[in-house]
Amino acid sequence: MSKNTQQPRTLATEKTDELGVRSLILLAVLLAAGFILNFTVGKAISSISGGMISPEFIISAFCLTILIVKPRVHHAFIFGLISAAVIQITTTSPFIDFAAEGIAAVLMAVLVHAGNKLPHTKLLPFVSTFITTTVSGLIFMAIKIVMIGAVSQLIAAMTPVILLTAVFNALLVQSLYKPVVDALRIG
Repeated sequence: MSKNTQQPRTLATEKTDELGVRSLILLAVLLAAGFILNFTVGKAISSISGGMISPEFIISAFCLTILIVKPRVHHAFIFGLISAAVIQITTTSPFIDFAAEGIAAVLMAVLVHAGNKLPHTKLLPFVSTFITTTVSGLIFMAIKIVMIGAVSQLIAAMTPVILLTAVFNALLVQSLYKPVVDALRIG
């Protein structure tokens, strides 16, 4: 009599190049929070500061998502486009954000991947968000200049807003990064 011993079946799976549902849910939740914050806190800060600081919580949301998820560059580009689509609801300059946020999200992903290879990454959320927000603002400003002219006036008006907004977003993302990672039990 032969013994019929069965081996457990295993299923080999390939690692795919897809975004996980969890990543998209995180982006959606953070974008929704960013959208609400833009309407409430963002408008209040802009009013109090005389328009000198105009926090863009949507940029903070996709920066935080990219820091946590660490997506591939082309997925980060998708995050940027989704974020730009949300911004379209409130923007006074339609479609510019698709270029600004698409490129900025790719930059954020590159900074995160490069920064994670460094020995000390505690300030990565601050530095990468500051650079990303600044680049997004500069792209927005450059496109706006091409569209309406007024080069010196726009540069003088927008540069301080871009830099102060970058500092605000960087502080926000730096302060939220660890609590969100801990809450999600990541890393």
